Amino acid sequence: MDKSNSAYKTIGEVARILNLKSNDKGALPTHVIRFWETQFKQIKPKILNSNRRYYDEKTINLLKKVKFLLKDQGMTIKGVKKILNNEDSLKLDEIADKSIRTKNLRNKLLKISNKLKELKKWQKKRTLK
Repeated sequence: MDKSNSAYKTIGEVARILNLKSNDKGALPTHVIRFWETQFKQIKPKILNSNRRYYDEKTINLLKKVKFLLKDQGMTIKGVKKILNNEDSLKLDEIADKSIRTKNLRNKLLKISNKLKELKKWQKKRTLK
């Protein structure tokens, strides 16, 4: 029986949702989530029954954002803190979209640069004739 999206999730379920890589023994790396809790004050799970952590949808989305910025974008913890502490903090989709646009811009600039090099070589050949 699956939990609804609005139900609280355990730390193991969150590790699966975030698709964190399991170790050689197949155990989920819940220590990563616990470490992020110490680094980012915005991550506040409910702690109930003998220190078990439970995460709501808002916290899970925040963890997804942290994972994206740290793992996919290669940002530092300090950089992610700056983004999370910013009042106008970007939504995950906006960050991903801006990242894609930046990558596209880099590719276009590289193509333009290559075309300019080709044009210079062509002009050089033409003037030597």
